[in-house]
Amino acid sequence: MSLQITIDLNDADLQFFIDAAKRAQTKVCNLNPKQITDSASKLLVDSKNVRVPEFIASRLTKLNSMINMVNDAGWDLTEADKKRVLAALCYFADPDDVIPDNVPVLGFLDDAIMIELCQRELKHEIDAYEEFVAHRASEAKRRGVDVSTIHMQRVDWLEDRRAELHARMQARRTESYVPTSFSQALFRVT
Repeated sequence: MSLQITIDLNDADLQFFIDAAKRAQTKVCNLNPKQITDSASKLLVDSKNVRVPEFIASRLTKLNSMINMVNDAGWDLTEADKKRVLAALCYFADPDDVIPDNVPVLGFLDDAIMIELCQRELKHEIDAYEEFVAHRASEAKRRGVDVSTIHMQRVDWLEDRRAELHARMQARRTESYVPTSFSQALFRVT
């Protein structure tokens, strides 16, 4: 038997989490980026040692993406973007979060809510990073090598995306081309 529960958070509820995030940022501001990502990574390790509901488990993958995008040399975040992601990760680096993680079933609920808020704030960055990671894995597979040996940079991925979009545009043009005397005369290249 399963039970579905819907949680609606109003503006005051969301403000509670925003305030908690700000407190965590102040509390762990003395940590360096590696300490912040290592502390946030500990949450992922701890969550594997207990059974967490699917609602929480699905959000933890986004936390992993945020941690990885800070540490991935190939992605090479700008300093401003890195600060934004690290600010989001501060909540997970603070051991005194809203619900202690050792509370059975619900211990990671506050973390899942905070991940959801961070994911909404950093949606474009997370989506782009996940596309980059998938592309790098695809390139490794295509080359028949381990993904750890692919030293792809973000600019390489962007160039590959540009070439892919250009090829798609050319293919669409070819597929939809119906010659007429008008178009032949108008777009004739001599």
